[in-house]
Amino acid sequence: MSEIKALILGIIQGITEFLPVSSSGHLVIFEDFLNLDVEALKSFDVVVHMGTFLAIIIYFFPIFKKLFTAAVSYLPFLKSKKNNADRKLIKLLLIGTIPAVIAGFLLEDTIDYYFRDPKIIMILMFILGLVFLLVERKSNQKQKDVNKYSQSLIIGLSQAIALLPGISRSGSTIATGLMLGIKREKAAEFSFLLGSIAIFGAGLLTALKTIKSGEMILPWSIYLIGFISSFISGYFSIKFLMKYLQNHTLKIFAYYLILFSIINFFLNITS
Repeated sequence: MSEIKALILGIIQGITEFLPVSSSGHLVIFEDFLNLDVEALKSFDVVVHMGTFLAIIIYFFPIFKKLFTAAVSYLPFLKSKKNNADRKLIKLLLIGTIPAVIAGFLLEDTIDYYFRDPKIIMILMFILGLVFLLVERKSNQKQKDVNKYSQSLIIGLSQAIALLPGISRSGSTIATGLMLGIKREKAAEFSFLLGSIAIFGAGLLTALKTIKSGEMILPWSIYLIGFISSFISGYFSIKFLMKYLQNHTLKIFAYYLILFSIINFFLNITS
């Protein structure tokens, strides 16, 4: 892989990881366009995911700082001021993570085998676009934030569904939050906090598998470019979406997904 290709994939990963348009779907399309071997990119995939993970940590650092303090308060031998709201958020995030963990361990190989076909991915992206349009017609955001364990579990189930390539993790969790009546910017915030656990866990798991398999290591410059580009593009992607959702809907992303999927579906058929 060249430095230019590493830069392109890093930027694509950073942008599409957080915008509700499916990072997996875009990476499959662009990896095919750039004539890259997906199996040979697993170590690079780990690095760019860590770049997007760092973007979440930096952007939401004040929240993560409070969550860390709340987590420390559970330790009996350390004196720490308890914050019930932050401790509850930790529980909500852990509960929301459970479905994706179970689905990942049980279905990861099956998903990779049956759902890596670009045509299937385009169909799933098209369906996701329709879901966004339906959600925007039916949602009624009355509640400020996620505060029920049942809500967290339901959002977590939608994150598990997003293990399918073509289904946006952020898109599915934000849309689910809207359907539950949560304010869109708060739904996005919870989605990113929840996603930080998933991104870190998936990156760590892939890294362990890569080390175990003895996969070829790319030049350090490739990793560095991928990490920096995914971090920078990811940070500004989060910043943009958090501001955008304050006064806008998901419709523009729905139209994009529908158009993108139709074009690429027919391009794959005719190629």
